[in-house]
This record gives sequence, C-alpha cells and structure tokens, in this order.
Amino acid sequence: MVTNNYLDFEKPIAELEKKIDELVAAASAGTGANVRAEITKLREKSNKALADLYANLDPWRKTKVARHPDRPHFQDYVDVLIKDYTPLAGDRAFGDDEAIQGGLGRFKKRPCVIIGHEKGKTTEERLKHNFGMARPEGYRKAIRLMDMADKFGLPVISLVDTAGAFPGLDAEARGQAEAIARCTERCLTLGVPMVSVIAGEGGSGGAVAIASANSVLMLENSIYSVISPEGAASILYRTNDKAKDAAIGMKITAEDLKELGVIDGIIKEPVGGAHRHAASVIDAVGKAIETELVKLSKLSPIELKQNRRDRFLNIGRSLAQTNAVKK
Repeated sequence: MVTNNYLDFEKPIAELEKKIDELVAAASAGTGANVRAEITKLREKSNKALADLYANLDPWRKTKVARHPDRPHFQDYVDVLIKDYTPLAGDRAFGDDEAIQGGLGRFKKRPCVIIGHEKGKTTEERLKHNFGMARPEGYRKAIRLMDMADKFGLPVISLVDTAGAFPGLDAEARGQAEAIARCTERCLTLGVPMVSVIAGEGGSGGAVAIASANSVLMLENSIYSVISPEGAASILYRTNDKAKDAAIGMKITAEDLKELGVIDGIIKEPVGGAHRHAASVIDAVGKAIETELVKLSKLSPIELKQNRRDRFLNIGRSLAQTNAVKK
C-alpha cells in the first residue's frame, strides 16, 4: 500500500514514488516510450530504500511512525476482528466520552468485551474523539465495561493508542487522577483474562489505565512511555528541541520495553509500517491476541489475578538481577 502521508524522514521515498507515478501516468497515456524497465528499476530502488530506512529507525523516528494518522485505529480493528459488535456508551455518572470506545462482541467466535482509544481519522472525527485523549467519564465507562466482563466471565481485550489522558480543567474538576487510578485498579482485579495491545502511542496513565493486563503486547513501531518525548524534553532540557534525545533516553520502543519486562511480546510490522499495510497488521494483531487468550483461558480467576499481580511486581527485577550477576 502506498501512502500519501509521508513522514519527514521518508522524503527520499516520496520522491521516488512520485517519479514512479509520473512514469506510470505517461505509460498509460501512451506518451512514454519503453518506460516499463525504468518503472521496475525505480520500484526496486524504492522498496530497498524503504526496507533500509525501516530497519534502522531510532526511537524518535519510531515515535513519528507510531503517531502516523493512517495507522489502524480502534474501529478498524473492531470492523475486522470483532463480529456482532455492540458498542456501549456512558459511565452512568456524568456522560459519554468518545475518546474511549468499547462494547460487546465475538472475537474468533469467543464472546468478549473490547475497549480502546479512538483518535479519529478526519478532522471532524479527531475533534469528536478528542484525539484519543479521554476525560474521567471515559475511564469510568471502561470500568463499567470491565465490571460487566467480570460478571459474565468474558475476556477483555484493550487496544491502546493515546498521547495521554486529557489534561483540561474540566477533566481535573471531575476527578481525572482518581478515575485513572480506579480504572487501573479494575484491570488488576479482574477475574477474567485480559490482553492489551499498544497499537500506536501508549502515553502515560491514560494508557496504563486500560493496559494493566495479564498480557501486554506492542506493535513493532509503537511507543509506550510515562510521558511524551516532548514533555520530557520540556522538563529535563527546558526545550522541545531535545525531544529526540528524550525519546532515546526514556527507552520507549518495543525492543527496549521487552528487555525491561514491561511488555510480553512484540507484533512485527511489515516493511514501511502499519500505516502502509493495515490489513496484514490487523490480522497479525488478531492472531497474537488469540494466542494469548488461549493460554490465559486455562487459568482460574484466582490464578489470573495472581498472574497479573506477579507480572507487574516483577517488572525490571529480572533485568536488575541479571545486571547484578554480571557485576
């Protein structure tokens, strides 16, 4: 799949693909003589350049890929992976929050509850969903859905893609911190399997609130961090210009977080990223979730809770022990 939304570091690829489009148009119009060989040559050059580029992405470039507007969103995953999906709205306390979506459906013929951030694609949709940044009612809606899952013995799937919880005054006035804490607590106390996938950005408590699962997976070019690189740079260096340095220092990539024990697995993306290959990425995510649910379905409610507790208490400990042995 060719994207029209090129990232700044993809400029050489954009130039090659523009030239290819011009040659294809000329050939179709009959004004280009014997250009097939040139088109083939340029396509090979473009594919190689793209492969080389994505084989060596630094954390800052991965941050940009994770934020690409064409990456699959919550609704894209639901449309393909969840059958008989019935969305549920509202927190039964204040109202509905469009940044967090969720409902009931069937995943691989298995009844489930699915929850996730939705950023939206068009300008109108992004405003409607507040760019995936939830207010307290969004997290309280997630709690309501998890309560339902626990009551009826349904596994929970969560798809994370947010820069963080909404930091506005109205959100703070309605108890943003408390809502995030309660939502995180509900994840940890579930007696049913829970699998989370960091599909794009996993920002701060806004992500952790629905990602405190038995199994946490990350797409290869997604990021997961306590604060955005820009936010960290503004605090540490007093300037956003150091965002790249902050991204490198914070260890926000899937590879770094797998080594630290923060996540359990990495879902590979095709060359060029999920925004170029949405269908195959959604299929890969579905297979990864199914694998985890099959393993977790063998555990009792007590074992699931203990598994989740042990998982989070052990984060970083295995690496610390390994480093201690090396010393």
